[in-house]
Amino acid sequence: MNIIIVGAGEIGRHLAASLSGAAHNIAVIERDPELAATFGAEVDARVVSANGASVNTLIEVGAPECELFLALTSDDNTNLVSCAVAKQLGAQKTICRTSPGLLREEWLFDYRSHFGIDHLFSSERLSAVELSKFVRNPDSISVDEIARGRVEIQQVLVSDRSEACGKTLRQIKLPPRVRIGSILRGDDAFVPGADRAVEAGDLVTLFGEPHKLHETAAMLQTGVEKDRPMRVVILGGGEYGFSLAQMISGWNCKVRIFERDPALAERLADELGEVTVINADATSVNELREEQVGDADFFIATTQSDEDNVMTCLQASNLGTKHCLTLIHRSDYADALGQAGSQLGITGAVSPREATRRELMRFITSDKYHVVKKLRAGEIIEITVRKGSKAAGCKIGEVSWPEGCVLVAHIKGIHASVPAADDEIEAGDNLFATVDRKAKKKLVKLVT
Repeated sequence: MNIIIVGAGEIGRHLAASLSGAAHNIAVIERDPELAATFGAEVDARVVSANGASVNTLIEVGAPECELFLALTSDDNTNLVSCAVAKQLGAQKTICRTSPGLLREEWLFDYRSHFGIDHLFSSERLSAVELSKFVRNPDSISVDEIARGRVEIQQVLVSDRSEACGKTLRQIKLPPRVRIGSILRGDDAFVPGADRAVEAGDLVTLFGEPHKLHETAAMLQTGVEKDRPMRVVILGGGEYGFSLAQMISGWNCKVRIFERDPALAERLADELGEVTVINADATSVNELREEQVGDADFFIATTQSDEDNVMTCLQASNLGTKHCLTLIHRSDYADALGQAGSQLGITGAVSPREATRRELMRFITSDKYHVVKKLRAGEIIEITVRKGSKAAGCKIGEVSWPEGCVLVAHIKGIHASVPAADDEIEAGDNLFATVDRKAKKKLVKLVT
């Protein structure tokens, strides 16, 4: 692919280095001459020191022939403008990094349509999502998300006490906009139809809005809803901590945030209504003891300092916290903690750079679709509905979807949800589906 990356900061460098060994033509634009020169000597890519929003620069590096344009600087304005210019010059797909605050404004303004952007993301929010998976679903085997975070994926093991055992999907009557996309039964993995039954010991993959999945997962796992609130303590009220608190506070969680900056602590208290904000330095073990952090279910460190994050997690673990999670900005540190963290009492470590790389790698394809996630039963793919296709202009329930295919998400403009029968499909919409090998070819033909 012809790929242009604007910004050779931590995220841009990490992604360019990951791609440089593959068969891609990569150009990197970096405003800082010194950083551009240093990075140019390290990576197998063309590195240009220039303004990434300049028309002349974008033409020079090949934006009109670009298949994937990635604006990854830390400045929202630069990223938005460079994507808009690149799209007008002919770039096929534009991906824009933004601050979490801009993403929170999406319900007020459609940045994607206005600037010609195919995908908006925030590295802070992606990291918060990774951390929140541990909290929201401590009993789930695997948790992920698709469709701009509006649809969550959970893998749960069906308990022999579940009321769903022995019933078909049609009989279970799942909540609206919740799907079972695949079932793993022993060595047999399949994409189920409505008349397939669920059995004890099945590993099922659920899709739905996060709040609706909670009751479904509980029903499949034990048949009993858990009532006690999860006690969560967050270290740091910056964008990572704020995004995380906002995500989980609506769940059955009692959230406390330690923030040492008095002004930021006051703002957090105003904006996060039900979250308790403590203006204190939580790197002090005395503060942790005073706030009884040892009684918490989760302690999550989200500051910019890897050292503070790791050390406070170790202190919280020693005090008795059940699960300690940490943000690690250096991806090599995250790898080390991933391998040895459990021995230190750290349940998980999340790298913002690695979370972003995984998010963007799904766009590195020249196919009519891209694979979001591989399952034993097949794949989760994302595909854009083309004008003139058989599906365009129809309602979901009017289309004869191939056997071995389950639609799990539908993006229309800025809205995303698990599809319902009455939802209309239009050219330009994006569909997510779990498909087996045979169904994938039929689905691609149907919508493209």
